[in-house]
This record gives sequence, C-alpha cells and structure tokens, in this order.
Amino acid sequence: MQDNDIYKLTPRGQQELRGSATKLTPAEIELLIRIDGILNLAQIRTGMPAVPAETFAKTFGNLLDRGLLAQAEIDPFTEQFNFQLNQLALSSAEAEADSGAASLKKAGYYVSIARPRGPARKLAPGEVLSAIVVDDEPMLAKFIQTYLAFDGFQVRLAGNRAEVIAEFRKPPLPDLILLDVMLPDADGFDILLRLRQHPALKDVPVIMLTGKSTRESVLKGLASGADGYITKPFEADALMRAVRTVVGLPEDPKGSAQAAGPWTNRDASS
Repeated sequence: MQDNDIYKLTPRGQQELRGSATKLTPAEIELLIRIDGILNLAQIRTGMPAVPAETFAKTFGNLLDRGLLAQAEIDPFTEQFNFQLNQLALSSAEAEADSGAASLKKAGYYVSIARPRGPARKLAPGEVLSAIVVDDEPMLAKFIQTYLAFDGFQVRLAGNRAEVIAEFRKPPLPDLILLDVMLPDADGFDILLRLRQHPALKDVPVIMLTGKSTRESVLKGLASGADGYITKPFEADALMRAVRTVVGLPEDPKGSAQAAGPWTNRDASS
C-alpha cells in the first residue's frame, strides 16, 4: 500500500453500497464511499484528518481482504499526467484536501445502504409498526406509503416543516422515519440532527432519501446519525430491504415488495 496508489471498488464493493443492507462498520463505510478510482491513498487519508494513520491502514486492509477494493490500473499517459498535476497542484496537504473535497462534491453518486439500528426484533401478535414519510412529492410519498402498508406499517405523511413538526408530535412514536434531504422550507440534514438530539425521537431509525446526491452528502447524512441512505430513483424492493434492515426485521419470506420501476421526482432531474 503506497501513498500514490489508486484504488477502485470491485463489483462486491459496489454491491455492498447498493444492496440496501450492510454489516460494515461506520469507518469502513466511510472509506468505501471515499474510494473513487481517481484520488490516491494520500489524498483520501488527508481528507480524513480525524482518523489516526494506524486506524486508516487497518480499515483499508479489512476492505481489501474482503475483496471490496482493488488497485486501479492506470495507463502510462494518465499516470504521468496525474503525476505532473500532483507536483503542481497537490504539493501540500492543503491542496490534497481541496482535491478530496472537490471529488466528494461531484454530483451523480448512487448509493443504497442501510445498517441495523439495534438488535433484531420480533413483532408481537397484532403489533403494528408506525412510520413517518417526509417528502414534498405527493405521488412519491403515496407510493412509499403503499409499499410500507404492504409490509404492515401504519404510515403518516409530511411534506413541509409545519407538517413535520405536527406529525412528530402525534402519537404513536414512529418506529421508522423516511426523510427527504430537500424540502421546500427545511433541510433534511437539519431535521436529522434535531431528531438525534430529541429525547423521545433520538433512537428512531432514519433512512435519508435524495434525488441530488454526492459522496459528501452521503457522508454527511451517515455522520449525522442516519441509519440508511438511498438515492433517487430507487426500486421498491431496495427500499423495503433497507427498511427491514434498519428496523431489525427479518427478510420477508414471501419476497420483497411488488415489483415497480424506479421512483423519481423533480429533484432527480434538475
């Protein structure tokens, strides 16, 4: 493992971030998200100043041993071109950090990932789970409501700040919150942080949804306490796998929710 080495995700690594369920640690997830086949290890490590070098090396080694990463093959011209750029633009740690930040902000990143919030749970006879869907696209919210209802959830909807506050105040306490990042008068990340500070709602599983995604936004959501992060458009069965993962329910023995095409909204196309 050399500082100038560049790594990429293997098919297994891509599946780990797109399979709607993972057992990776938060540190492993963060590093896997940052690997883009462009930045070298020195640039990636510089973008993670709070992580000790020993921890970084151990985490990277774990991902490599699991077959989630592979060294990227760079043709000689590209290698020389990158080397010249590194000498000119990345001669200092600050420049390397800037390069990492620019890479994280590139749009068009796709992910569908979820981790269990707590231990596995078994519903008591007659027990019904409650969910709140926060999304300002009425059609998309209704679709999500329908598929959650198929899985036995009672679902409430909210599309703006006032509705969010009102639904969070209503009983029963939700077992799940699906939270859009972009709302007309609120920021999903801000709502997430407030949820994690709320004495009654801090332990409720939250899956973030967004139509405009970057590596930076995914890392921000996970660092802020999200249990799952799914970019739009997404498939119904991927969403339901993520839902069952974060809530702690077993895989549906009858299979996933009814097949459907990708759900999208205006965020994804703008």
